[in-house]
Amino acid sequence: MSEPSSPSEGSLPAARVGPKAAEGDEALPLEELMDDTDSVEERTGLSLRAMLPNAITAAALCAGLTAVRFAIDENWSFAVLAVVVAGVLDGMDGRIARLLNAQSRFGAELDSLADALSFGMAPALILFLWSLEDLTRFGWFAALAYAICCALRLARFNAQIDVEDQPHKSAGFLTGVPAPVGAGLALTPLCLWIETGMDVFREPVFIAVWMSAIGVLFISNMATLSWTAVRPQRDVRIWLIAFVAIMFAGLLLEPWWTLSAIGAGYLALMPYSLIRYGKIKRERARQQS
Repeated sequence: MSEPSSPSEGSLPAARVGPKAAEGDEALPLEELMDDTDSVEERTGLSLRAMLPNAITAAALCAGLTAVRFAIDENWSFAVLAVVVAGVLDGMDGRIARLLNAQSRFGAELDSLADALSFGMAPALILFLWSLEDLTRFGWFAALAYAICCALRLARFNAQIDVEDQPHKSAGFLTGVPAPVGAGLALTPLCLWIETGMDVFREPVFIAVWMSAIGVLFISNMATLSWTAVRPQRDVRIWLIAFVAIMFAGLLLEPWWTLSAIGAGYLALMPYSLIRYGKIKRERARQQS
């Protein structure tokens, strides 16, 4: 998978910057948000409402770092689950911040740091301890490449918050693979190994190439689907609800197969996202000509 405080209610405009700035949402310029929010916070302090999203972000950071501790103890199942918990919390903090009108520059920066650690550093260390340390120097290089690409992906997202001309974002797409999704993809071989015990999924050369490929997806300019922009038609909504319920049941009963299937499904949707964005791009070109 890359990438919130407010004083009293009604004293600030509803901003679109918070934890992760909700990749794909409209964002208020950081300078404007900082001028309005941070100055008031310095005078009045943080309210409990404003602290809640930041606390969730901190909890996500703790989950990511705890995953590393589990990996050191060779408790691989709990290491993967800790990263999954970090991903769930990462998806909650920004939405709660917008719901409470509690976005801030502080929250956005804290979230990016938490993402870099939970979805960049933690998976890199987990996979290195699990497989790559048998590959000596090249294995550590692959882990470094993955972590660095994740950090670059998050830095690029933050740098583009104030940029108005974002073709992918305006069409409802993301640029590159988001940090939580990339972490899930990177850990997919570990999930398969936990379920099957097959050493082929633990092969150091395969893991090194796999992590390097995920790193390339992090920093690529590929248009990827943003679930926040998905608007299912009425006749398929009930089927979508049923599918989500079945997937949740699968996570409870067969978590490793289900997590692996989610990763495979995301990879399978990448060509569709490229085709769909290509159509939108061509239509825009015709309208401008």
